[in-house]
Amino acid sequence: MKPSEYASLNAAQQLALLDSGDVSSVELTQAHLGRIDEVNAPINAIVTVDAEGALSRARQSDDARARGELLGPLAGLPMTHKDTHNVAGMRSTNGSLCLKDFVPDTDDLVVARLRASGVVATGKSNVPEFGAGSHTFNEVFGTTTNPYDTSRSAGGSSGGLAAALASGIQPLGEGSDMGGSLRIPASFCNVFGFRPSWGVIPMPSPVNAWAWLGRTGPMARTVGDLELFMNAVAGPTPEVTPGAPDLRGAFGQVPGAQRGGVRGVRGLRVGFTTSLGLPVQPAMQEAVRRAAATFEAMGATVEEASPDLTGAAEVFDATRATDFAAGLGSFVESQRELVKPEVIWNVELGWSLSSRDLLRVRALLTRLQASMREFHRRFDLLISPGAQVVAFDATQRFPAEIEGVASTTYLDWMRSACLLSAAGVPTLAAPAGFDGDGLPTGVQLSGFHYTDAELLAWGKAYEKASGHDAAPISPRLAACDARSLRTLAPA
Repeated sequence: MKPSEYASLNAAQQLALLDSGDVSSVELTQAHLGRIDEVNAPINAIVTVDAEGALSRARQSDDARARGELLGPLAGLPMTHKDTHNVAGMRSTNGSLCLKDFVPDTDDLVVARLRASGVVATGKSNVPEFGAGSHTFNEVFGTTTNPYDTSRSAGGSSGGLAAALASGIQPLGEGSDMGGSLRIPASFCNVFGFRPSWGVIPMPSPVNAWAWLGRTGPMARTVGDLELFMNAVAGPTPEVTPGAPDLRGAFGQVPGAQRGGVRGVRGLRVGFTTSLGLPVQPAMQEAVRRAAATFEAMGATVEEASPDLTGAAEVFDATRATDFAAGLGSFVESQRELVKPEVIWNVELGWSLSSRDLLRVRALLTRLQASMREFHRRFDLLISPGAQVVAFDATQRFPAEIEGVASTTYLDWMRSACLLSAAGVPTLAAPAGFDGDGLPTGVQLSGFHYTDAELLAWGKAYEKASGHDAAPISPRLAACDARSLRTLAPA
């Protein structure tokens, strides 16, 4: 194959070439770095590149393979990492002026597990400051734009990764998700993003070890690649109190999946809602209807229904605020002038909550969990909008209104994701076609707690039935060179 052709391959296909000896990790990494040079200028997805280190790591991987050593499941695969995740020896800024020159000594757990699985670290993908908000811009690196329309947002906070996937820079990567940071960029960029159940991929913290709202998970152009990632990265750690089941090796093993008739798809009980009671653009509502029709055509029992999410917004807002205060309060206290106003607002909200407020939130969360149990007694799967809007103007901080309803905070336009975050259930973001302007739309597919492997199996069946199994990259960036791309670069 020509190096230019590697961009369209998914991770499983690239790994198969490595295993067969048809390509070396050095060759694949060179093609990956070349793709960054070709397409990154207009989208600003990759903000740090360590070409020399990457090629050295690739050579080490090739040498280990030549010696017949036991290799990790992702051995030799080049991958950038989300800039909110520490990579030892590599600048890790969190998109903040507070950390613009920070180089950590150790890897975050997800990065360490990817490194142990054989991934070749090549650089960092862009994020909003401290991962706050679902539009990727910051004062260190600027704005990431959408490969399907470079005047539009790629979403966030894993927006750099989503744009990298959609433009063929890499096929697979790790992100994180508190209020939609995997799901909204996946919806905007026509890729898959997976928010696992709590603790399936642990998130150790020196200041907030019991935090449950944020999750680490993968994003890719195929569900099969998500399963590869989960098998490589999931599992408990002594740094976090046990509680989640160990799902290592479970992904891709659901009975019937290999035959295309995934267990439970025929007769699967599916509820769908086009709005979750929120303002949602018509294109995103239509995406839900298309996905529901796809499941019905596969033999599922489909019914319009939604869980009662009363109180979920309050649970999310208060929990997010306390998590921000715990993790980012020191930056607001010591370097307030460098921190963006949305982060300051969230931290100060966390500081302002009283014990009475927090007791109310615990009561609401208890009621919310009872509501989710009741819903999932009736339904195996919930389909809801992947976002309330299609990708918006990248010069905006966030949409000012949706269908005539004003956004009073930077979280209001993200509620379709935030409500499910508060519910805590595993959720797969999946492509669902395009609007009339050619912008991607998406849906959320949610199961009950710890049905993660089943959820991805159902998602794989949907992927095939809906025709989204070709691992597409944006046609705008699929076949172009650096000279033509510069004309697309934002001013």
